Amino acid sequence: MREPAGPSRPARNGPRGGFAPLPALLATLLLVPLLPVLLLLGSSGARAADGEPKITLSKSEAGKGGEITVKGSGWRADTLLMLLICGQSTPDKGVIGGTNSCANAEGRAVTTGKSGAFSKKMPVSEPPKPCPCVVHVATVTGEQASAEAVFTVAGHPTAPLPQPDGGKLAVLATTRLEGDSSLLTWFGAPASRRLVLTVGNLGSAPVEDPVFQVGASHGVYAPRWEEHQWRGTVAPGRKARIELPVELAAGAHGDYRISLKYGTKVLAEQPWGVGRPWGVTLFWILLCVVVPAAVFRIGMAIVDKVRPRPDRAGPRTGRHRHPQLSEVTARLPGLRRGDGAAPARPSAADPAATTTAALPWFTPDSAPSDNRPTTKGHS
Repeated sequence: MREPAGPSRPARNGPRGGFAPLPALLATLLLVPLLPVLLLLGSSGARAADGEPKITLSKSEAGKGGEITVKGSGWRADTLLMLLICGQSTPDKGVIGGTNSCANAEGRAVTTGKSGAFSKKMPVSEPPKPCPCVVHVATVTGEQASAEAVFTVAGHPTAPLPQPDGGKLAVLATTRLEGDSSLLTWFGAPASRRLVLTVGNLGSAPVEDPVFQVGASHGVYAPRWEEHQWRGTVAPGRKARIELPVELAAGAHGDYRISLKYGTKVLAEQPWGVGRPWGVTLFWILLCVVVPAAVFRIGMAIVDKVRPRPDRAGPRTGRHRHPQLSEVTARLPGLRRGDGAAPARPSAADPAATTTAALPWFTPDSAPSDNRPTTKGHS
């Protein structure tokens, strides 16, 4: 007899369901020996991702005119770097005076490889500020990153580092560019804006007349910094609204990035899209159309003046000129015997006059008839 389906299914499927975790158990047993290797790979990958940029020098001291080799690791792949020898700097405090403390003319540029490493030779030069000196390496584009290594320029003067004033400025609000372009900008005039931001003093001393550096970068080029001094005092724990002028070169267009730096720290960055000066393009198009047209008109006027004039009495087309009817009738002998008046021309509107008109060489006295023979001398 056939058993009911309900009570029998749990009894048959119970043992089969007990072997369901067997594949997972086998996979776990196989992965246990490989677990240390996976953990080691994971930790090394994390260290590589979280590693900081580092540089090493082939020499820690050299004189002006020498040469050193700078090697780096831990940088982003395919990144353009700038190598400088800077004075009045230390690795822990950075370049205090900014790039104004560095020998910029003798700097070098290098691009990192796929692994983020590089090796570059650079000449030894004296920075404009006294030592302590460092070799400063920083990124030119993208996310800001830098590293310093202690270096001594033999024979260069040494001086203690300047003491900080105790003030520390930080940006508290979003940086923005204010202002509009004039009509002259459409014809290539320099585009200008005002960089507006709100800063606060997080230090313990007031900041008086701070000097900011404003730079504009385009594409892969590094920003060109210009110093702007803001007149005023920011007390500790207070904030202030700062406006700084920004101006680009004449005819500049494209995507620019405006950076604001105070001391050695970049406080803010703001993108700026500058339109193309289409007025200049329109001017050149009109110039290319008007000038050839004017030259053509002048040339045609000259040609019209110097070409020979055709004779008014002579033929104009080179073909034989047919004599007029009045010239023919004036030479006919029959008209000389009359009163000298030329016969009237028949009108084209009167066909009868055209067919019955008298011949021009006969006069009323000499016309032939029945009573007058045409032969002279007959009676």
